[in-house]
Amino acid sequence: MAVFVAMACAARLLQPISSPHSIFLSLCRRRPLFTAIFHRFSAGRPLSTANRFTAVRAQAKRGFSLKEDQVASAADVEFETPLKIVEYPDPILRAKNKRIDTFDDNLKKLVEEMFDIMYKTDGIGLSAPQVGINVQLMVFNPVGERGEGEEIVLVNPRVSRYSQKTRLFNEGCLSFPGIYADVQRPESVKIDARDISGARFTVNLSGLPARVFQHEFDHLQGILFFDRMTEGVLESISEQLQALEKKYEDKTGLPSPERIESRKRMKLKAAAGFGNRRLPVLLSLTTLWNPLTYSSKAFPESTSTTC
Repeated sequence: MAVFVAMACAARLLQPISSPHSIFLSLCRRRPLFTAIFHRFSAGRPLSTANRFTAVRAQAKRGFSLKEDQVASAADVEFETPLKIVEYPDPILRAKNKRIDTFDDNLKKLVEEMFDIMYKTDGIGLSAPQVGINVQLMVFNPVGERGEGEEIVLVNPRVSRYSQKTRLFNEGCLSFPGIYADVQRPESVKIDARDISGARFTVNLSGLPARVFQHEFDHLQGILFFDRMTEGVLESISEQLQALEKKYEDKTGLPSPERIESRKRMKLKAAAGFGNRRLPVLLSLTTLWNPLTYSSKAFPESTSTTC
């Protein structure tokens, strides 16, 4: 069985190609111009032997334990249309996502609705928790246009290997409207998953498909893209994160379930040597969960960015 992945990169070079910031890549938002590049990947067949791969450590050390996986019931996959994007800091984005064992018409309808809202919000990838459904499901189309490229559906995905070589790119996320920042991720990744019919397959990804996949895979692990940012990068978007926290409080009348300022204060205490071993897991996500994410081996200098 062949798996087709469409790769689009709207890439505007900010610095020479040798720079880690050489391509401005907005993962989950598109901008007006882009160049579409298509690649075909066969299940189980590596895209390149050039990259060195490292086996992934136990999931329990990086996010949710595989042993803790629960099977989604029919109620867990119920939804109302039209779907709406869940924004930070809604606790749904941190909740446990259940494994899907039923591949029926309802699941196909959910996938259709996810693609619909993804296109309407200028996205190129979307995970189920981002629309309020806590199950292990993601969709993406790196071209970001209905009727163009290939629509990819991954159910219950798992990462088995990732490359040691990493790359820094500028990412965005539909759950963080208007926020873009640098994230370091591996260039290539090997995954196991099921398709919309429940058939199992294995595929190696690199380039934009790998980054999109791993960004969405993080969502399925309750990990958000700012968890992977350096302190300096996180500081640069802290005001925007605080604005989203206030928006959540104004909308719900509830206190924000997480605050970027509290996180920063705890990091300062840790740096001063206080309670390092007792910091919450959330604070340590970037260290416990080494990036599992992307590669862009070379988008030509002439491309411009929008994804």
